[in-house]
Amino acid sequence: MSIKHYDAVIIGSGQAGTPLASALANAGWRTALVERKYVGGTCVNWGCTPTKAMIASAQVAHMVRRSAEYGIHAEFDSTDMGQVHERTQRIVEKSRSGNMSRLEKADGLDLYMGEAHFTGVRELEIVLNEGGTVQLAADRVFINTGERPRTLDVPGFADIPVLYSHDMLALEELPSHLVIVGSGPVGLEFAQMFARFGSHVTVIEREGRLLSREDADIADAMYDMLCDEGVDIRLSSEVKQAERDDGGMIRIQLHDADQDTITSVTGSHVLVAIGRVPNTDMLDVEKTGLKLDDRGYIQTNDRLETDVEQIYALGDVRGGPAFTHISYDDFRIIRANLLEDGQASIRDRMVPYVIFTDPELGRVGITEHAAKEQGLDVQIAKLPMSSVARAIERGKTQGLMKAVIDKKTQHILGCAVLGIDGGELMSAIQIAMMGQLPYTALQNGIFAHPTLMESLNTLFSKFEDA
Repeated sequence: MSIKHYDAVIIGSGQAGTPLASALANAGWRTALVERKYVGGTCVNWGCTPTKAMIASAQVAHMVRRSAEYGIHAEFDSTDMGQVHERTQRIVEKSRSGNMSRLEKADGLDLYMGEAHFTGVRELEIVLNEGGTVQLAADRVFINTGERPRTLDVPGFADIPVLYSHDMLALEELPSHLVIVGSGPVGLEFAQMFARFGSHVTVIEREGRLLSREDADIADAMYDMLCDEGVDIRLSSEVKQAERDDGGMIRIQLHDADQDTITSVTGSHVLVAIGRVPNTDMLDVEKTGLKLDDRGYIQTNDRLETDVEQIYALGDVRGGPAFTHISYDDFRIIRANLLEDGQASIRDRMVPYVIFTDPELGRVGITEHAAKEQGLDVQIAKLPMSSVARAIERGKTQGLMKAVIDKKTQHILGCAVLGIDGGELMSAIQIAMMGQLPYTALQNGIFAHPTLMESLNTLFSKFEDA
């Protein structure tokens, strides 16, 4: 079988692979992009786009329930999961088709729909979805295959109908009792979402608190917020086994570490959200000489180069940070270095992120806990959202704002905003961090009234000892 040769082959059409394919092709490189299912990767098809569309539906349900607080009398009747699903799919398909349209406009770009695996160094076989195979070789190969949900290896789970994040997007019936194993961003977003849709929701977390990477005060505020909405959160609880009863319900046995007792919870549906694993096991990377870490992720240097010449890895398959915007920045680094003669690097880049509960949790930089561990001389600015005028006016006063400040330089080292439009407020503080502004620039800045931004005047006037 003849081998088709390209300047570049990109495996995976996620938020790094898709723009990279277009950029290389538009620069005159003969480029191949391989995608096994849908262009756009996790974000467009199973992650950011559909989940945020569903969260918007859940927010409407929540506001209808609260309407009397605003003097508007409306009644929440029920959630039509079929219509929620249809709306979500329309948004997904529009975004997916936009990605496809950009790829089709790129001259010199061939798109192969199928599964790729290495047959040698920078040589690949593609098992095409339509049948047959094709052999490719390239001067450079870029791996952007992403991750998939981690499964739970616990007795009984192989015998029950377990759901993962992508399955939740296709539900056309409302679970009567949704049990969620795991309390990361995915678990918490779905917990609040389905509680608002009308499900009873139980979250099982083996750690002693939520959000172990956050400061305790932020985690506690998130816990209180979700409990106030009726989410049942079982902390320090480890799943031991599961079984399905004669009525079709699923019983999960738990070990409560705090009480050292065995308890249980019974639900109609079970979502497992305990993290993700890399899509490297189907690539046959051993045929290239590439080495994986003990979790299966591809290791790179600061320029996203692997230890095999002219093979690169981008996005989640590198082992994190697993965010769409970081994948896109990986693309920018490759573009700068290969097409613009740049010296771009991932070293010291900021990694902002948002958990899209309502209200949101936006964070960038280091936490107070991390600052103490590093022995930094810092001060802490903190403000409850109940003291923010705009939040009061909008009836959304849950949460708090928090910033970590270097005492000597007065630079902001990190912040967390759990509150209304928390991601937007965090981003505003991030801009100040990017510009290396002292906190006093925000403390004394003139912001329009009444906006959420003017709360930064107050935040950076409220200090606590670290």
